[in-house]
Amino acid sequence: MPFLKRFGFYLIGLSLGIVFLAFFFKEKRTEFCYLPNCRVLKDIRSKEITFSDELQRIIEDKSISKAYFDAILIDGDVLFKKSDTKSKPCKTYIIEGNIQDKTVEITVLNCKTKAEISSLEYKN
Repeated sequence: MPFLKRFGFYLIGLSLGIVFLAFFFKEKRTEFCYLPNCRVLKDIRSKEITFSDELQRIIEDKSISKAYFDAILIDGDVLFKKSDTKSKPCKTYIIEGNIQDKTVEITVLNCKTKAEISSLEYKN
């Protein structure tokens, strides 16, 4: 079989494969988290998130919205040097992010079935 004919069959198969994959994976919302920061934030987001009584009052007073905490849990940086990942029964993570153009650190107690945001501390 001549080279051009083989190359033509290759291109046809490659084109069909690309179209099939584009159609098959179009609606998938996959996220590839291989780094520790991404894995911790994804694990916290996958659980029921609760707030401490103090933070719940702040949210009810509408000083801070829950959307800010959601944004921190997506784009925040986990400070592993300040976090206590060996504590039992819940691991304690310190996550740094921005709320209203101010740098904050939130403390998250990450248990097996739920995650509690226990404190908020402004930096600067």
